[in-house]
Amino acid sequence: MPKSKVRKKTDYTINPSSRTPVRVKSAGPSPIWYVGIMLGFMLAGLAWLLVYYLANEHIGWMSDLGAWNFLIGFGLMVVGLIMTMRWR
Repeated sequence: MPKSKVRKKTDYTINPSSRTPVRVKSAGPSPIWYVGIMLGFMLAGLAWLLVYYLANEHIGWMSDLGAWNFLIGFGLMVVGLIMTMRWR
């Protein structure tokens, strides 16, 4: 029985010129004050909401803000949360 021809397959190789490395600036750890500010924003937002719930009637200017207190409290917490994305 005749033997079939074996085809030579060339292996796929990546062109070395297309693989130029990109230099990324290595970022070191975040300074300690960054962590303090980040946690400060989150705790300030939590404290704002707690004070709003517990002492709303006793603080005149806070009761005048009404539902804006939720935006302020959650806004402070979101700023702290966004800062966590840059924390190393």
